Amino acid sequence: MRSPFAYIPRRGPLQSARPGAAVAYLGALVVVAFLYSSPPVLLAAGVAACLAGRLAGARSAVRAALRMGLGLALLIIVVNALVVDRGETVLARLGDLPILGQVDITLEAIVAGVSIGLRAAVTMVAFCVYSACVDPDRVLRALRPIAARSALTASLVSRLVPVAAADAARLRDAGQLRGPGAAAVGKGALARRLLAGSLDRAVDVAATLELRGYSLGGPRGRQRREPSRYDARFYAVAVVVLAAAILGKVAGADDFHPYPTIHIGFGAATLAVCAVVLASGLAPLRGVSRASRRRDLPPRGSRRPRSHFSADSAEKCERQPRPGARGLTDRERARVLSAARHGGAAPPSPREEHRV
Repeated sequence: MRSPFAYIPRRGPLQSARPGAAVAYLGALVVVAFLYSSPPVLLAAGVAACLAGRLAGARSAVRAALRMGLGLALLIIVVNALVVDRGETVLARLGDLPILGQVDITLEAIVAGVSIGLRAAVTMVAFCVYSACVDPDRVLRALRPIAARSALTASLVSRLVPVAAADAARLRDAGQLRGPGAAAVGKGALARRLLAGSLDRAVDVAATLELRGYSLGGPRGRQRREPSRYDARFYAVAVVVLAAAILGKVAGADDFHPYPTIHIGFGAATLAVCAVVLASGLAPLRGVSRASRRRDLPPRGSRRPRSHFSADSAEKCERQPRPGARGLTDRERARVLSAARHGGAAPPSPREEHRV
């Protein structure tokens, strides 16, 4: 069972780009989420992160991140509504509760909690897309000259967190398959078993790293760069998003005030920032290059050669073997059908070559 957050090699722009370009692109969306409190801008950043993940092929990671992010956002909204009593629009008065004191549920506190919850959800989606689309080994190679131990720690974390999630799913399935007569397995027991397994795995990984000499300061070889034609695209998108976010912040695009009354601005600056952030979600879209189009098109002035061998004759040969022969073998039949579909003459079979 594979975790939805585990890295899967794919031939997409986000996977093919360097780790620095991918981190700059996804980090720009996270910066927008922390720089703004306006719900329209946060929604635009969330939609862009989800769109980027789906275009990169990490749909399962996006779905799992949305479930966890929306659950965390709901918890933040509830806690903020119970703890904060600011605001003029009182929806409910719960009276004097233990520890919390006088609790008044206000609409302004709920809207403020929505803003904080959206920020947390956008950050979670962006990090899940990073975990599913960026190769941790390439991140380790890129950061090794700068901080070898920190790079190794980050790479291990990005590897072991999906493994722990897969272990939790397996333990949950095993608990459900015990049968109706067995005692129900609580979440506490599953958490203890998962923690024990994670500690055992951590000890094994530490011993393996010690045996491979990671604790020794050996000589470092020259790092070989791996350029990608998608690096410039993601760097450019990150720069445009950050510039639009900073300029919009200066121009008053973050026009949101939950207290004492709710005020959400939809000015030109806010809509412009939302449009730029939404358009950045299309960066992982794979385009058709001119070289591939030239390969698909036939050369100018050329015609496809007519073949005396058609699909009807191929089917006839498949049904009726040649007189005096034992019939076509599976390999010969496959070659005949392939030649008929592609419009070319059937190549001679090894049996015919032997006869000649």
